[in-house]
Amino acid sequence: MEKAGFVGSDWAGLAVAVVGVVGTLGAALLTQNRADRIKRLELQATAEQHSEERRHAETLLRAEQAQARHREGLELRRRCYIDLNTASRHFLTAMTNYLHALRHADDGDIDASLAHLETSRFSYRDTYAEAQMIAPHSVLRTAGIAKTQLNNAYGKIKRLGPSLVGGL
Repeated sequence: MEKAGFVGSDWAGLAVAVVGVVGTLGAALLTQNRADRIKRLELQATAEQHSEERRHAETLLRAEQAQARHREGLELRRRCYIDLNTASRHFLTAMTNYLHALRHADDGDIDASLAHLETSRFSYRDTYAEAQMIAPHSVLRTAGIAKTQLNNAYGKIKRLGPSLVGGL
């Protein structure tokens, strides 16, 4: 029976050794598994942080682009207002110069003044057409009143022209 006891203790020793090895290997696998899980969580957190930073950067970029478009729009309207004002002043000045030329009845001056008047009128018309594409309705209402007044004055001057020259 002693043999059986020896065999039983061999099995017990073997079982303890197997349990020890399995425990050691299991602990190593469990440790590696946890390390992998922690690394995945860290990578996921880093990816989420990068994604949030990217969204924030895109939001800032869109805001900067919107500000740039707003500034460009303001500059475009400002340039439009300046051009419209300048063209209307040139048109008015050309009408005044044409009237002066008519009063002094110098045919050379009349023809040159009339040519300048027509050029100024066409320039004003083109500038006004451009303003219609850019300026807000509130500005166009006022500009439309000025345009009507300038066109009425132009019509009167053109009708008066021959009578002033013929009457002198």
